[in-house]
Amino acid sequence: MAALFGSQVRRLRLAAGLTQAELGAKAHVVGSRIAQIERALGAKPTFELTQVLDTILGADNLLIDMWPYVYREAFPDWSRAFMAYSERAVSIREYAAHVVPGLLQTEDYARAVLSVGLSLTGEEHLKERVAARLGRQKRLTSPDRPDLWVVLDESVLRRPVGGAAVMRAQLARLLEAAEQRHITVQVLPFEQGEHDVMGGSMTVLTLPDGSDVTYTEGAHYGQLIEEPSEVRRFAVTYDRLRAVSLPPYMSLDMIRSVMEGNHRGASVPSRSERRRLAQKQLQQSGGWQLRGGGRRDPRRHTSP
Repeated sequence: MAALFGSQVRRLRLAAGLTQAELGAKAHVVGSRIAQIERALGAKPTFELTQVLDTILGADNLLIDMWPYVYREAFPDWSRAFMAYSERAVSIREYAAHVVPGLLQTEDYARAVLSVGLSLTGEEHLKERVAARLGRQKRLTSPDRPDLWVVLDESVLRRPVGGAAVMRAQLARLLEAAEQRHITVQVLPFEQGEHDVMGGSMTVLTLPDGSDVTYTEGAHYGQLIEEPSEVRRFAVTYDRLRAVSLPPYMSLDMIRSVMEGNHRGASVPSRSERRRLAQKQLQQSGGWQLRGGGRRDPRRHTSP
């Protein structure tokens, strides 16, 4: 995809009668950077540079539409199919066991998370991954933005990824994101004990046709599940998980408490009280509601 992207830039540049140096000057980069892009060498273009090139070359969004596919190449094979589905999803329900989900990460937090891992090959690779992750976040502010429901294990709040300053900014980002009507954040407290998704993270995506897919992930692996019966099982598991988590307003209290350095955390109600409060909140929101026997009523939030 990087080679195809580069060939399109070269074709459009020649059609516009520009040299690599001239195009670079118009885009405020050196001519050698244009040469790298056209030959698919070095770092992949940022989203901002892609937008500039698309405008200068009159590409009518061709380059912009190709950019996500170019950046998927910076990630392992097992995560690319999930990224493709998530770009189309109308609803994203995610349980994060270890780190803040990528869609809600700050740049410094993302760099700290992505700087570790067996599949990382170097500094340029890290820059590509960070840029790709931040680029994916733009969908949360687009007209077709999905509903996002995130359950964070309490360990996500307590682990100081990137250091105290980076973590404080990340927690502030969570509070800011939760103010938006299409984003809900809950915390699964340590007090809850064992549960069905221990050891890994899970995401359930609802696609435009109403079907669901599930993605489970560990430190160095990922699995996309498309079999309907298996997906339904994971969807019910997710519903039960968020039912025993702190209600959204209590979750935000805990996030604030951790951010302010009060490690006693927020006041944690009993499991039965949490379930009652969660059920009440779900019913009031008009969103995905728990029903008897674990079945779900797939009514989505009304976005502004």
